[in-house]
Amino acid sequence: MGSKEKELFKVDDRLRSVAIIMDGNGRWAKKRLMPRTFGHKAGAAIIEKTLMTLKEMGVHHVTLYAFSTENWKRPKEEVDVIMNLVYKYLDEVVCDRIRKDPDFSMKFLGDKNALPEKLREKCIEVENMAKDTPFVCNLALNYGGRDDIVHAANELVRLGLPITEENISKYIYTAPSPDPDLIIRTGGDFRVSNFLLWQGAYSEYVILDTLWPDFSYEDIEKSFKEFYSRKRRFGGLNEGEEE
Repeated sequence: MGSKEKELFKVDDRLRSVAIIMDGNGRWAKKRLMPRTFGHKAGAAIIEKTLMTLKEMGVHHVTLYAFSTENWKRPKEEVDVIMNLVYKYLDEVVCDRIRKDPDFSMKFLGDKNALPEKLREKCIEVENMAKDTPFVCNLALNYGGRDDIVHAANELVRLGLPITEENISKYIYTAPSPDPDLIIRTGGDFRVSNFLLWQGAYSEYVILDTLWPDFSYEDIEKSFKEFYSRKRRFGGLNEGEEE
């Protein structure tokens, strides 16, 4: 993922939170005349390198779209493979990373209740290992943007709090992580796929043709340079600009 021959691109305060829609595992496998599950295994293998590269580049919050509320519609064999891959990644990689790196923690976005019991318990274990670290990975698992907003609204009703933008932002799954400055989608499709609908209201999007298992440092650098080339207005105008 990184390169010893060149200095890593470094970010500043304008780019502290990055989200990634990890798309293209199935197509990657199909191109190689392999089953879709082969693509998921290849995609899982690059997550750790991607996170460590982003951390080294100065990003503080990374949100990865691992499994959506709609992905349950896929064949049971494929779903089972994904769940097993997530469990293996958490058990063999993430737990070890947290023990060795006091700056790293992981949080899970979405409804854990629908997950297999073994995976659900592992998610809770991982979350309890470390919190409020300088670098946080939010893993969206059984996550949907619409469900996220409904979840926050229901929490406010339960607590007797008014439903306001400020309060919803406090009770969505990603809180207290900041909204993503940049959302990267691999695989070339131009759609949000029910991902971070509330949080991504003013995020910058970069769509890459790269399929997720081929995602590289060069893709990150390209996305970051594209981000910095844009003028973010958040619905208004920058100083000196005319309408």
